[in-house]
Amino acid sequence: MRRLFRRIKRVIDFLPIIWKGYDWDYRYAIELFQYQLKRTANEIEKNGYHLHKANDVSRIRTAIDLMDKVYDEKYMLEYIEEIERKYGKSELEFKKLDTLDENGDPYYEMVEVFKNNYTEEELLIIYQERDALMWESRAKQKKAHKLLWSYIEHNIQGWWD
Repeated sequence: MRRLFRRIKRVIDFLPIIWKGYDWDYRYAIELFQYQLKRTANEIEKNGYHLHKANDVSRIRTAIDLMDKVYDEKYMLEYIEEIERKYGKSELEFKKLDTLDENGDPYYEMVEVFKNNYTEEELLIIYQERDALMWESRAKQKKAHKLLWSYIEHNIQGWWD
């Protein structure tokens, strides 16, 4: 009977995660896995019997933190903060072009507009730097993703009690 109540409680605990998830985006599977890892860490910490349970809990929580950073694209967006720090805030605006589509409606171009007034030459330098930093951020994001799953693969079989 006790096992039945634990299973019912488990289903109820997972309902909010499952309810907001969809089957067409892998991100929901990641959130479900991350939620399970949190539950595993809490269970081992509370009721674990093995000698190195504190170390295992710490490794699980490290994986959870890495998942947050990777899937919230912390590394991917670093270049935006760097450009803003160096050159000030900017906004994306739609600029009307002189060309028209087949219905006679104008085309628009999305442009980045800085609060500070930069010359065309300065903007070219900023855009080149931004592009270089963006590629660095993408590489860093890709590396973090690979490291996360290598870390999980290396550790996961020890995460049980």
